[in-house]
Amino acid sequence: MTTDPPTVLVTLDPAVREAVEARLGGLGRIVFLAELPEAQRREALKAAEYLLTLNPQREFGPWWPQHPRWRFVQFTTAGVDHVDFGRIPEATIVASNVGGFAEPMAEYVLATALALSKKLLHYHRLLQQGVFAQFGETGTLRGKTVTILGFGGIGRACADLLRIFDVRLFAINRSGKTDVPVWRCGTLANLEEALRLADVVVVCLPLNRETRGLLGARELGWLKDDAIFINVARGEIVDEKALYDFLRDHPKAQAAIDAWWVEPFRHGEFRMNYPFLDLPNVLGSPHNSARIPGWERVALERACDNLARALKGEPIHGLVDRSDYE
Repeated sequence: MTTDPPTVLVTLDPAVREAVEARLGGLGRIVFLAELPEAQRREALKAAEYLLTLNPQREFGPWWPQHPRWRFVQFTTAGVDHVDFGRIPEATIVASNVGGFAEPMAEYVLATALALSKKLLHYHRLLQQGVFAQFGETGTLRGKTVTILGFGGIGRACADLLRIFDVRLFAINRSGKTDVPVWRCGTLANLEEALRLADVVVVCLPLNRETRGLLGARELGWLKDDAIFINVARGEIVDEKALYDFLRDHPKAQAAIDAWWVEPFRHGEFRMNYPFLDLPNVLGSPHNSARIPGWERVALERACDNLARALKGEPIHGLVDRSDYE
């Protein structure tokens, strides 16, 4: 007796069909929500066993089902702080695309760490003012202490690139252990030490109940006066006013901000409550550190590979503990 293949409902743009079918073909019946008549979408969402999605709040529209039968939901995003877990059954297994964007984000971290350590913003502005400071000193990453808050896929990829500068890597994760060669590894219980020792701080943490507002005025006060602060995670991990005040009051400190507090993808608009971009020691970018040609496909393929593991009963990567978000 044969059984019907499980239904994999994809709520992404059907333009990604080729990539999805290349990874999942033969493992399930692949259905794209956008290709169904609107009258069938709610029932399709309810009946699907496996789901591949980016942003349910947008993609599901008015068709959110009551009591869906989802066994497994795979997100294509690395973070899941935009998800309303109250609408996902407790028995449903949820996975994020952990490390799906690690390599390009690590390149951004290296690029900004170098740009800020070399004081490129400062000397660019001097040139604009007609000042040719040929004998002005820059800086170096070599031999510096780099604290990486969040040592998952992104944090480890950052470590791989930074290691060539003989930096001392202080990794912070949940276990306080790692098989990656680092100088020190600890948990958030070691946060003060990790920040006080750091010449460069890289924030790679997920945004959840434990990390929201983690870095406030007290924690930022532990930083060195000339620290470099790079956030590629989520703005809400850092107190917005506290970071602005720190950068305003410590002109030798510098920051690269890729992740902001109010952004279009999650909030429908971009807004700052403090004029960060008026500060001469801030380098800003529109949360696009992961966006390089072809990488969207790579990230999608990684998410599909994880969904394939679920379909085949193999160990799943990026399992989400929903208690971190509820």
